[in-house]
Formats: sequence, C-alpha cells, structure tokens
Amino acid sequence: MWHPERMSEQRREHTVRPAEPRDAAGIAAVHIRTWQHAYAGLVPDSYLSSLDIARRTEVWERDLSRGSRIRAWVATVEPEDVVGFISLGPSLDEDAERSALQVYALYLDHGMWGSGVARELLRTAMQDVPPRIPVTLWVFADNERARHFYRRHGFQPDGTERTEDVGGADLLEVRYRRR
Repeated sequence: MWHPERMSEQRREHTVRPAEPRDAAGIAAVHIRTWQHAYAGLVPDSYLSSLDIARRTEVWERDLSRGSRIRAWVATVEPEDVVGFISLGPSLDEDAERSALQVYALYLDHGMWGSGVARELLRTAMQDVPPRIPVTLWVFADNERARHFYRRHGFQPDGTERTEDVGGADLLEVRYRRR
C-alpha cells in the first residue's frame, strides 16, 4: 500500500494510464487522503473524518465499470499503487455548451505534490479533448495552490461562482475554463 508520508522511501517513477475498475479502491483512498490533507482548515474536520473509503470505492467501481461517459486516468508507482487520478466527462453546468467537458476531479497524494505527476495527469486528459471543445472545472476559491496550478496550465476563471455546502460549511467555488 502507498504511504505518502514515506515518500522519501518510495520511488518517484510513475506511470499514467487509463483507469480500470481494479483501480477503484486506490482512487477512493487518494481521493479521501487528499481531501483530508488539502482541505484541513477549509472543510469542517467532522466532515473530513466521516469520509468513507468503502462508499467512495463503490462509486468509483460503478463509474469505471458501467461504460459511463466519465473518463479517468491514474498515476501509479510500483507496484501499481495509485497515487493520483483525474476524471473528465460532459459538463454538468446548466449554462454549458452541449459539447463542453468538465474536469470532475484531479487529486494527487500530498507526498507527490511538486513532482510533475499532476501536470502529466492533466496533460494526458487534455490530449483526449477534441480541438475547440471547452473544458471547465470548479475549485474552492480559498484553494490558492490549485488555482495557481490551473492558471499555469491554461485555465482561467470565467467569472462564474457558486456556494457549495460541504459538511455544513458554505464554501465559495470558482469556475475555470480552458478552450
């Protein structure tokens, strides 16, 4: 099992590949660990501690198995331990163009931050987007690290904001767009 706190002991070599149903538990674990690390102090602790890997694994198994329109890629380190992932699919926004896509999630174990793996995941997903198709994503307004990352990779805020209730806290989200 991947232990981000022991990154110095881990090999930094990684592989990015399409996600498969067998990756569901690894994706779920990264998803929850990343939320618990990156959103501490932003999202209520009670919500972060209530996140359930088994429940999240079931969601990912369903999304990766049923031929859904969601596409996902994982970053793995030997021996196939998932350390990051990205998912992409049709935009869920009411005002979206019919062909628009949305990055639903891009998460990377904090021990891999700054390694270039998130950049490779994003670039891999963007290579799958047809020319002239807009891609959007939502990011917490207070998550400056992520906002900076997306700006560096061609996404810009488009002026649309929303408030999301996460564990009883109203958090402002900003939509980013890339053409």
